[in-house]
Amino acid sequence: VQLQASGGGLVQPGRSLRLSCAASGSIFSIATVGWHRQAPGKQREFVARISSGGTTDYADSVKGRFTISRDNAKNTVYLQMNSLKPEDTAVYYCAIGSAFWGQGTLVTVSS
Repeated sequence: VQLQASGGGLVQPGRSLRLSCAASGSIFSIATVGWHRQAPGKQREFVARISSGGTTDYADSVKGRFTISRDNAKNTVYLQMNSLKPEDTAVYYCAIGSAFWGQGTLVTVSS
């Protein structure tokens, strides 16, 4: 399985970004896919996950601001990030379990 994250960039506080995680491989449609992030000087942390059936789970720090969704026909998971804060600045990774990780996409929230 290969995962390709994209959509990061520089954005002002309060604005939005949508990240995409495109996957290859037949297991995608039955897999729980997660987003994680790592800020400079900090450990990687969980952000959100979505099960094959669409059940979602979020870190408290992003609840109400971030929305994870998936399109199994496109083998893609999305992370819609609204009301971004400077503390959301990090490299964002998508993953299937702990075995398969994408390369990360940088999100910088700054004025």
